[in-house]
Amino acid sequence: MNIDIRDAIAELKSVRISLPNAQELPDDALIDAYERELGVSFSDEYKVFAKEASDSVFSGKDALRLTVNRDSPRELLSTVAGARKQGVPESWLPICEDNGNYYCLLEDGSVSYWSHDGPYDETWPSLANWIKYAWVEGE
Repeated sequence: MNIDIRDAIAELKSVRISLPNAQELPDDALIDAYERELGVSFSDEYKVFAKEASDSVFSGKDALRLTVNRDSPRELLSTVAGARKQGVPESWLPICEDNGNYYCLLEDGSVSYWSHDGPYDETWPSLANWIKYAWVEGE
């Protein structure tokens, strides 16, 4: 089923944990800076998610954050570096950390699960599908 990213984000926002301190979400300039630093182009779907819901924590899953000061414990650049040291493929972009394991956005727009034990066969056809079925519904 094809799910719209904005619908998936709205559903996530309705169930996520309220954080004690408001988190600043990235703007287009910060997203561009991260793309340059990582040497990748984020999909439009991921850019929407980053700007609207990358401050989400729910069901043990923490979205990785794009921050001006690069100081969040869930900061994207440092997490990507750590994930790559553990063996996450260069072409996979970790977008969410889950107890030392990662959900990664692939070049084709799908999302795959990577465990410290190695890749799994769990894959979702899009970021929106992953948000709805893996994160919100926990399937």
